[in-house]
Amino acid sequence: MRILLNNSLALLRSPRAAAPIRYLLLGSKKWSSAMSIPPPSISASEEALAGRLWIKFNRECLFSMYSPFAVSLAAGNLKIETFRQYIAQDVHFLKAFAHAYELAAECADDDDDKLAISDLRKSVMDELKMHDSFVQDWDLNISKEVSVNSATLRYTEFLLATASGKVEGLKAPGMLDTPFEKTKVAAYTLGAVTPCMKLYAFLGKEFGALLDSSEVNHPYKKWIENYSSDAFQASAKQTEDLLEKLSVCMTGEELDIIEKLYQQAMKLEVEFFHAQPFDQPTIVPLLKNHSKDELMIFSDFDLTCTVVDSSAILAEIAIVTAPKDDQGQQINRMLSADLKNTWSLLSKQYTEHYEECIESILNKEKADKFDYEGLCEALEQLSEFEKKANDRVIESGVLKGLNLDDIKRAGERLILQDGCISVFQKILKTQDVNAKLHVLSYCWCGDLIRAAFSARGVDAVEVHANEFTFEESISTGEIERKVESPIDKAQQFKSILQNRKKDEEKSILTVYIGDSVGDLLCLLEADIGIVVASSSSLRRVGSHFGVSFVPLFSGIVQKQKQEETWKGLSGTLYTVSSWAEIHSFALGWE
Repeated sequence: MRILLNNSLALLRSPRAAAPIRYLLLGSKKWSSAMSIPPPSISASEEALAGRLWIKFNRECLFSMYSPFAVSLAAGNLKIETFRQYIAQDVHFLKAFAHAYELAAECADDDDDKLAISDLRKSVMDELKMHDSFVQDWDLNISKEVSVNSATLRYTEFLLATASGKVEGLKAPGMLDTPFEKTKVAAYTLGAVTPCMKLYAFLGKEFGALLDSSEVNHPYKKWIENYSSDAFQASAKQTEDLLEKLSVCMTGEELDIIEKLYQQAMKLEVEFFHAQPFDQPTIVPLLKNHSKDELMIFSDFDLTCTVVDSSAILAEIAIVTAPKDDQGQQINRMLSADLKNTWSLLSKQYTEHYEECIESILNKEKADKFDYEGLCEALEQLSEFEKKANDRVIESGVLKGLNLDDIKRAGERLILQDGCISVFQKILKTQDVNAKLHVLSYCWCGDLIRAAFSARGVDAVEVHANEFTFEESISTGEIERKVESPIDKAQQFKSILQNRKKDEEKSILTVYIGDSVGDLLCLLEADIGIVVASSSSLRRVGSHFGVSFVPLFSGIVQKQKQEETWKGLSGTLYTVSSWAEIHSFALGWE
């Protein structure tokens, strides 16, 4: 149970999520219209152009970072021949990059802008000098690389065409009469080069954070230190600032052009990273490297797959569809106002008791190493709490009288986390991969979950949740209780896995994706436990019992470096910022 009701706006909130998500009850309007209202977010206009675009196309950044080439480079076990070919291609690219800056400087009508672009070009020339030092240090003969690969060619042609004014929606280069029109070309060129600078600055910092100061034998340490250096970071920031300055007077249509150029550049970067010849073992992408195994992917539902908790949705249906006056006596159902007050009381009780339960668990002696048995014992206390909370909900009668069709429509309109469905769809469609998808959820009504996935074409997901009982499609207020607690989830996980092992001769790799304390045992039991935007209580409880939370990319680089395999009950969970990161890790770039 996760719900809070604000008397004025029906503020629906999950205590486990610690972040309110508002849904308005729209009076006489159908409740289903409320399902389409997105959660509040920060206005994109509050950020600079480059910052907005970087956030918007962050998915492409992750595809580059999780490429086999980048992971192996960060780990330091990339084959030297692969790096040699990369350097040879990058030399071609950087020369085009420098020429694009040269053309952009010619189009700028402000002396300060010309000087700034010239400074950026100098930084590119410094990169070329660094590449020359690689050739000398490692005795590389990049002249052997006589041809430019197709990905490099597409990228360089795109850059030079943009810098030459060959941009859709712009006059032909020879017809750019005014300085103002030419300045647009400079802005467009910055729109095309900024993603590259930002991406390399980002990768430099990410890779640099993983370098061990005592590690002197990392072959690509010099490369990483260059792109993580203050000088390169400042150069990338200067590029973004200049893009902002040159685009400040542009129209909406012209800004749209910059956005398209930025996106295209990001895609070309992804292609560039994935075009590097690669013929060595790598830990990514997950599915490709475990095509001979059976892959079992488990996921929580509420706030892992969804934006708002399912109990909040069911509460909203109950309140909005409940009778507003005494006609409710005819169908033996609570009035809307009474329902609202009852939900509010239940929510308050849940929140207060939940926090007390978590604090009680944390008052136990802190483990000095991973203590799974101690964690299981502690979560028995939380399991009892969850079951008593459900007792109160059932006894209150608030779940009585809900129409099954309304519940299914709510599931169809439910707002899901960006990228979640895409991951599930592509896993199921990936050829030569034997993958099964299971959802384990506290949700009171499995029909809501099945409707959410079915409406989006993901019918193959097996749902393990509680179920409403119905009489002629109207809920009785009772729940068929199957998954109420962390212990129940772990038992379901083990049971599903055990049954599969009886029928399957292949080795099985398990992945669990979750966000709350209720997922903790399953996350640890799985070979790979992935935590999505976890609640603070998950980290607090996990850390108390010796669980380590490691950013997924960091964990992957470490395993690539040590050539380790994935194994459950290691005491390590991997954190991600989004489903896009899961996509990049599991599926890679297609």
